[in-house]
Amino acid sequence: MKRRHFLLTASTLAATAVAGTACTTRNSESGSGGEDYPTKDITLIVQAKAGGGSDLASRALATAMEPIIGRSIIVENRPGASGSTAMLHVKSQPADGYVIGFGPVEIAMLGSMNYDIKPADYDLLGQIMLGPGVLSVPADSPYNTLPEFVAGAKEKEVTVANSGAGSIWELTGSSLAQMTGAQIKPVPFDGGAPAVAAVLGNQVDAAASGVNEVKQNLADGKLKVLAIFHAERHPELKDVPTAKEQGVDLEIGGWGGIYAPKGLPEAVRKKLEDAIKKAVESESYQKTITASGNLVVYKDAAAFTEFASAEAERFAKLIGS
Repeated sequence: MKRRHFLLTASTLAATAVAGTACTTRNSESGSGGEDYPTKDITLIVQAKAGGGSDLASRALATAMEPIIGRSIIVENRPGASGSTAMLHVKSQPADGYVIGFGPVEIAMLGSMNYDIKPADYDLLGQIMLGPGVLSVPADSPYNTLPEFVAGAKEKEVTVANSGAGSIWELTGSSLAQMTGAQIKPVPFDGGAPAVAAVLGNQVDAAASGVNEVKQNLADGKLKVLAIFHAERHPELKDVPTAKEQGVDLEIGGWGGIYAPKGLPEAVRKKLEDAIKKAVESESYQKTITASGNLVVYKDAAAFTEFASAEAERFAKLIGS
C-alpha cells in the first residue's frame, strides 16, 4: 500500500510539474504581461466596406505601423448595423493586443441609439484623422451662403441628403436645424457619394457630407459648398468659409481613431500607442490621408479618450432632443 501510494504521489507530482512547465512555456510564448508583444500578426477590424474613408485610413495606418511594430497588420472589414457589428466583435475579443479596431465617430454615437457600445467600453489608443463636414448645394441653387440657406429653410422646409440614417452626416443636418431653427428634412442614402450625387441631380436641396465627396465637383463648378463645419478653413477649400465665420458655431465631422478591447496589459498598450503615433507622423500615412481630403489629426490615448467621452455626451443631447 505504501509503495502504491508513493507511486501515485510521484506520478501526480510529475504530471503537475509537466503541466506547470507547459503553462510557463505558454505564458512565455504569449507574453502574458506583454513584454515580448507582439509574437504574431495583428488584426485590424474596420467597420465599413473596403474602399471607403475608414478603410483607406486603416490600411494606410496598418502599412505605416508594420515596420514599426515588427509584425503584419491584417485589415479585416466587418461592415453592418451602423458599424456596431465590428465594434461588438472587437469588444468580445481577448484584451491581448492581437485584435484592434478602427473607431469611427459612431463609436461615440451608437450608445444613444440603443446599441451596447460606448467609448468607455474600450481602450482608446489614439485619434488618427478627421473629416470635417460640409454643406453643399447644386451649382444653380439660389443659396450662396449659409445664412441664405438658413433663411430659406425657415420659410420653407428644405431637403438635405446624408450618408444614412443614424450617420454623422444626418446628425450634421439635425444639429444645424436645432441651432438655427431651419426646417430640414433628412434624406438618407447609402453613403456620402450617393448623397452628393443626389445634389448634382437636383433631387435634394443640399447634402451634408465629407470634403472628399465634394472637392472634385466643386472644382468642376458642378456644385457650391456653403460652409465647412470646422474650426478653420480646409486647405483644399480655402475659399469656403467656416460655419462659425457665418454666425453658426457648429463643428462636426467624421473623426476616427484606433481602439482595442478593454484591459490591455500596460506593456502592450504602450507599444501600440507608440506605434500608432509614429505611423501617423510618417510621410506615407500623411500623404494618403491628405490626398483623400481628410485632415491628419492626432490625439494620444488620454486626449482621445477625453475627446470621445465629450463627443458621446454631446451626441446624446443631440440625438435625444
